[in-house]
Amino acid sequence: MSGGNGYFDLPSDLQHSYAGLIGVHVEEALIPVAAGLALSLPIAQLCVRYRRLYPPVLWITTVLYAIPSIAFFVFLIDYTGISQTTVEIPLTVYSLVVLVPAIVDGVRSVPPETITAAEAMGIGSVRRYLTVQLPLAVPAIFAGLRVATVSSVSLVSLGVAIANQGGLGNLLGDAVQYHRYNLAVTSVVTIAVLAIVLDGLLIGLRLLLTPWLPRGPRAARKAARAAAVEPPARPAELEGAAR
Repeated sequence: MSGGNGYFDLPSDLQHSYAGLIGVHVEEALIPVAAGLALSLPIAQLCVRYRRLYPPVLWITTVLYAIPSIAFFVFLIDYTGISQTTVEIPLTVYSLVVLVPAIVDGVRSVPPETITAAEAMGIGSVRRYLTVQLPLAVPAIFAGLRVATVSSVSLVSLGVAIANQGGLGNLLGDAVQYHRYNLAVTSVVTIAVLAIVLDGLLIGLRLLLTPWLPRGPRAARKAARAAAVEPPARPAELEGAAR
């Protein structure tokens, strides 16, 4: 049944209301990002500790990202069936190509004197990574999270190719099937708004987690000027800070 002709009159074969489709879409988009972050943290730690490991890891994630999502779905159907998991696994893999470099670059940007001070305090490598390097790398990590999240919100809609597992993307399939192109407008606009809202939430969360960073371009310019005129620390001062 195609239902009414309004933008929010959804066909009954979708088995979800408009709000329900939004909930499914958010779930299918955020679970892969969360799983990708959980995988990226230890992988990035190994890449930081063993520098020779980073190029092949980056190569592998890039090759996996190049696999077409539809082909990935078809390959997984034999193992995970027609389910949300079949959509979420490829999106998790795709997120690695963004999150791993973001975390590695963020951790490597931590000042060497900070790491030296942590080592002088007897903090081990794993604890130093979790309590010193990652907190200071939060801005870079959140930059990667923002890209991964927006990309995941967009790619979820491709799940319509495997029995309506695409959240809001399912509206695109019904738009073609029932010749109701207003459903396509509803799908595209809602996905775009959803990506913007989630991106804004991540920006807000990053601001809460990094209260030490300057707020706004004016504050950033002031902090840059202050850093430029501040005299560099002498080696004896750094040694005293480490102690």
